[in-house]
Amino acid sequence: MTPIAVCDASAVVALLLDSGPDGKWATAALTDVKLAAPALMPFEAANIIRRQELAKIVTADQAAQAHVDLGDLTVDEWPYDVLAPRVWELRRNLTVYDASYAALAELLDATLVTLDRRIRDVPNLRCIVSTPPTSRRHESPRRSRPPMTGFRR
Repeated sequence: MTPIAVCDASAVVALLLDSGPDGKWATAALTDVKLAAPALMPFEAANIIRRQELAKIVTADQAAQAHVDLGDLTVDEWPYDVLAPRVWELRRNLTVYDASYAALAELLDATLVTLDRRIRDVPNLRCIVSTPPTSRRHESPRRSRPPMTGFRR
C-alpha cells in the first residue's frame, strides 16, 4: 500500500520551484507517496507562486510553468466540512489554514509535509510533521529551478 503524505502549499511550491535544499527535500518527501491536501492548498500555492514572481524570485515564465505544473499534480483534495471540527479545536495554536493540513494528516494517519518548522512544536497534534533539516548558516540562498515541463505525480 502506498503511503499518504499531506502536502502543504509551502512544500508543493518548493517541489515546483526550489532547486536548493528545501526543494530537494520536498521532492524526496513528496515522491512515491499518495498526496492529499485540504481544498485550499492550490489557492495558497498559486498565491505563493504569484508572490515569488512579483518579488522577482522567479521569472514570469517559471511562475507560469509552476502554475501549470500545480494543476497537473494529482492531489486528493478534502473539503473544509470534513476537517472543521478538528480545525476548530486547533485554533489556539495554529492558523485555521495550518490546522486544516494537520487535521487532514490526523484523519488519514498520514505525515504532514511542510516547510513550516513551527508546526512541529505545536502541542497535542496527532500526526507526524516532517520538515526539512535545519538550514546551515552559510548555505547559498535559494535559487529557482527550471520549470518542470510535463511533470506528473
